Amino acid sequence: MPAYNAAKTLEQTYREIDFSIVDEVILVDDASKDDTSEVARLLGIQHVIKHDSNKGYGGNQKTCYAKALEIGADIVIMLHPDYQYTPKLIPSMAYIIASGLYEVVLGSRILGGGALRGGMPLYKYVANRFLTYSQNVLIGQKLSEYHTGYRAFSRQVLESIPYQKNSDDFIFDNQMLSQIFYAGFEIAEITCPTKYFDEASSINFKRSMQYGLGVLQVSAQHCLQRLGVSKFDLYKG
Repeated sequence: MPAYNAAKTLEQTYREIDFSIVDEVILVDDASKDDTSEVARLLGIQHVIKHDSNKGYGGNQKTCYAKALEIGADIVIMLHPDYQYTPKLIPSMAYIIASGLYEVVLGSRILGGGALRGGMPLYKYVANRFLTYSQNVLIGQKLSEYHTGYRAFSRQVLESIPYQKNSDDFIFDNQMLSQIFYAGFEIAEITCPTKYFDEASSINFKRSMQYGLGVLQVSAQHCLQRLGVSKFDLYKG
């Protein structure tokens, strides 16, 4: 759980986790201004790490994955503690990986067409569709979306890609998917209900524009790397 100011939604998220499937929970508090860490400890979360300073969304994930590998996780699922993604999909995502069908699973808000009904702002939906189309063309894949924060990985994937080289900002997610595809792994998607409300984390319009430009840059780099035109450090193991 990469957390930032999630004290209000953490318990609701945590209570819906199926602990017949989940062995351990890691929460990394990215220097929250509220009592996220204290709530996590009261809930009994086994591994609570608090950054002394804000390292960014990507920096938070780096700490999450490093800790997961350290404690011997075979399957790692990133679940946002802001309750935007339902924990009830964890068993399905874990099963797909445990059965050997795929090494990576994404919870897609676009599959099923419920994104707008779930409250996704129209400008974000349009941007999502445009960026996803562009990414599929440049990367040579057919995902329904690249921008979901609900992701499951096998240990092999996390040990195979150089995610520590990625940005500490939001573009980390897209760099990671690019690395995964470049490494030859396939990605499965399952339909995930969309929830947008005041407590759910979201970036503003300006940051969204910066993110969009970063996405296109990563996709262009992937294309050039794949075609052998240029080499980028992002793909060096």
